[in-house]
Amino acid sequence: MRIVYLGKAYEEPLPLSYAEKPIPDKGIQGARLMLKEANQAGGFVGHSFELTEAIVPLDADVVAKAKEVLAGGDRFIIADLEPADLLAVADLPEAKDAVIMNIRSSATALRQEQCRSNVFHVIPDYAMRADALAQYLIWKKWPRWFVIRRDSPQDQDYLAQVKRSAGRFGGKVVDEKLYDLPPGARNLDSGFQQVQAQIPMETEGAPDHDVVWVINSDDDFGDYLLYRTTSPRPVVGTQGLQAIAWDKSYTESGAMHFQNAIPRIAHRAPVERDYTAWLGFRALADSAMKSGKTTPQEVKAYMLSDAFKLEGFKGQAMSFRTWDHQMRQPIVLGGGTRVPVSTSPQEGFLHPTNVTDTLGFDKPETKCKFK
Repeated sequence: MRIVYLGKAYEEPLPLSYAEKPIPDKGIQGARLMLKEANQAGGFVGHSFELTEAIVPLDADVVAKAKEVLAGGDRFIIADLEPADLLAVADLPEAKDAVIMNIRSSATALRQEQCRSNVFHVIPDYAMRADALAQYLIWKKWPRWFVIRRDSPQDQDYLAQVKRSAGRFGGKVVDEKLYDLPPGARNLDSGFQQVQAQIPMETEGAPDHDVVWVINSDDDFGDYLLYRTTSPRPVVGTQGLQAIAWDKSYTESGAMHFQNAIPRIAHRAPVERDYTAWLGFRALADSAMKSGKTTPQEVKAYMLSDAFKLEGFKGQAMSFRTWDHQMRQPIVLGGGTRVPVSTSPQEGFLHPTNVTDTLGFDKPETKCKFK
């Protein structure tokens, strides 16, 4: 069984802190790890796996690369792609019978109005992330949220899902503020003094609130909010306490295996995309080994069946929602802490069939009509 890792060398935000090094190999290291593990397991049942790495430069045409991959007969793709490129690849006539695992984009529309029948989403979308944090904040009885944000498409998407979560669980966005100061004060000798003066002014006019919810996908100011707000309030969102598929401090349910394995091959700590790439590869490999089938149609059918139960160090088996192909999974609340704070779904949030379906769009809410 051949699996292709299809990606593009997009420009990614530099870390806000100079203490952090840029990571140029997010994702692919998780796929490399799973290749090794899949072949170890597959050897016992007569299966073997190959991984082709097809990562194009920033100025290259990833759709042309996808056509080349598909022309070679490959139909199992781990897609490390932004939304426009993902849809362009998925909509290729040659990709109609492919199985494409989205490990990168959290764009909600990819699971809703822009859903595709040949795309499966391993990474949580913004709706799942917002719901995971909202459940915890409601459980803590912190229902009043002051949102401060940038205005990128990702930030607008996340903002819409925060407002949706407030309506679902009884929270309230008391106000929202567009943060429009330029980044880069840290580059000046007086940078921290400037930030220390600026951030209180940006938050002092907010109505009474329990939590500051920051939405800053470009990671150019969000961490400045911690300990600098006018009122002493927790910070959650894209910085501070974050809702993520994987956190480097997470150790439950056998997670130390992954935490130790990635540094051995990547010489760094794992990040979320390493985990989603590993999980996407594992979904394909497990489906082939457990079903005994390796055609795209048969693997896809197995992944959508009740028999598919994927282990991924989350304490419960994970599966794909049939109505939008989003993987249902617990979400770790961490990111800005040395230990995880919690895991959602939270206790007390109930569902008639699967409690993880309280995170994100449930079947009655979906806008997905597969193309």
